[in-house]
Amino acid sequence: MPSHPSTTGTGTTGDTDDMTQWNVPGHPGAEGQQPPPYGYPPAAAGGPPAYGPPAYGPPPAPYGPGYPPPYGYPVARRTNGLAIAAMVLGILWIYWIGSILALVFGYTARSQIRERGEAGDGMAIAGIVLGWVGVGFIGLALVAGIASTV
Repeated sequence: MPSHPSTTGTGTTGDTDDMTQWNVPGHPGAEGQQPPPYGYPPAAAGGPPAYGPPAYGPPPAPYGPGYPPPYGYPVARRTNGLAIAAMVLGILWIYWIGSILALVFGYTARSQIRERGEAGDGMAIAGIVLGWVGVGFIGLALVAGIASTV
């Protein structure tokens, strides 16, 4: 038998070696004392206060708007809407009307792009080229249709 009785986790005396300061008989204040709960440690009587949640202050003030863009930084230009429409209609070729509209929108878009300094010249050119390809196919179909009837 050990020199001092050991306890189990229930506070009763037994023959296990699980001795803790919370349940050992003869330990000052051991009667009815529970282990501390998880979280912050309890405040000691007469000692410093227990640790609480960290006291964060408000976030620091923003530093300002930041640096301006460097000189010569290119500003994004707006893309001309008619150039987009010309390219889409040239790709879709909605029978012959798509090709005709691609030509009209493409030439109009190129003149607007030159006047306003907008972006989209390549799309306007693509719409014009595809429009002429569509008109060429229409012309070949008409020639083939006329030749087959003769």
